[in-house]
Amino acid sequence: MEMKPMRHKNQSSAAIMLRSLIALVAIITLSLGLLITMAVGHQLLEETAVTSTGIIESIKNRTIDGDDDWENWRKNSTLDTSSSYILVYNKRKDAKIRHYYSPHTKKLLAIVPQPVPIIKNLYYRPGKGLLYHQMVHARGIQYDLWLSMDSQVAVLGRVMEVTLIILLLTLLASPFYIRRLTHRLTDPLRSLSVSTQKIQASDDPGSAPLPVPQRPTEVTDLANNFNALLTELHARHEQQKIFIANAAHELRTPIATIRSHAQLIERHGQDHPEIIPQSVTYITEESRQMQQLITDLMTLSQADQLAPDAHQLDLSHAVETVVAKIQSDIPQKITLQVAPHVMIQGNASALAHIITNLVTNAAKYSPADTVITVALQSDAAHNDILTVTDQGRGISAEDLPHVFERFYRGADVRGSVPGTGLGLAIAAQLAKTINGRFTVTPNQPSGTTIRLIIPPKPERDESPQRPT
Repeated sequence: MEMKPMRHKNQSSAAIMLRSLIALVAIITLSLGLLITMAVGHQLLEETAVTSTGIIESIKNRTIDGDDDWENWRKNSTLDTSSSYILVYNKRKDAKIRHYYSPHTKKLLAIVPQPVPIIKNLYYRPGKGLLYHQMVHARGIQYDLWLSMDSQVAVLGRVMEVTLIILLLTLLASPFYIRRLTHRLTDPLRSLSVSTQKIQASDDPGSAPLPVPQRPTEVTDLANNFNALLTELHARHEQQKIFIANAAHELRTPIATIRSHAQLIERHGQDHPEIIPQSVTYITEESRQMQQLITDLMTLSQADQLAPDAHQLDLSHAVETVVAKIQSDIPQKITLQVAPHVMIQGNASALAHIITNLVTNAAKYSPADTVITVALQSDAAHNDILTVTDQGRGISAEDLPHVFERFYRGADVRGSVPGTGLGLAIAAQLAKTINGRFTVTPNQPSGTTIRLIIPPKPERDESPQRPT
């Protein structure tokens, strides 16, 4: 026998909210109906008890020997005694008659009423319904009172009918209101989901923003945050495409040079051996350029991974150590103006790479007989400022905004000065690991000044004054 697959409930937010709220409304309405019924029933029972006590007190003050006395008592009583049944049992020794029955009482007691569980003094008698019973002894006489509760039951039944009608109306009307409410809350999310699917299916997913609903506030914030994320991802994607294109372009030139000289040696090296040394020199230089480019690319890709390995270090000592190593590799003289014991939180490898890139970049674009100045000091706001100043050709106004872009090189230096265009880009990326930022200004009368500004940590203790 083939089993039919079970139908799964709709698990959307609207469906879950609808089922939950309807169940909540039903439970609350049923509970209120039950509480109202119990409260009204209790109040009716209390009123019956008060009436019963009043009837007993009234009959204790009368002498009743026959049916006429019962009738006179009922007519003269200010209480409603029409639904009362009374048995008077005279236990005195001088009593001539032991039992007195009010009209219809003997017939009523022909069938013994049965007590209703839990509720005190409440009985049920077939054919008569619910009865309230009270027994009192006074001066050797026992009074048994039975009150019919037909009127109270009728009132309670009417209350239950009204409560049931209200319950049904609430259960019928609430789904429509709750469905409307859930749609108002979830439609913006559904719209965002549909828009996300359309954006995902588009050729350029990051170019189209999500629609931002005006309400509810949480969905508005979600859409705005998601749009900010899309914008950032789109920008990174564009940067990645540009980066790959630039890397391919930079690698294409040395590869083409190496290939052409290798083919030249292969074709003519045997007949013209004099071309071999020159071609080997070209191949060596271009391969060295490729190696430097690949090294820079690896450094750039690993720059963000240096941030978690930050610790307290002496920036002054780091600058002096790195400059001492670089001095032997460049012809320019380096002048140091370093304040002692400038402590920062950072990565030693990243800072060494930044200092090396700044100094070698200054040397690359400066005449050999000039001076490069490296300074380190703190300003009034406790920012640590590393300054590298050269006396080279300077940077043109149109090139100045682009000096930290990857692979960017000015038209006047491309092809004439060796380099990959990644040195300052790597320095800028590494500076982010210490929350640093760069500024570039012309140096008068010639050259360029690059400053790395490192802000203090928020929790830094500013009580000790560092020398400036």
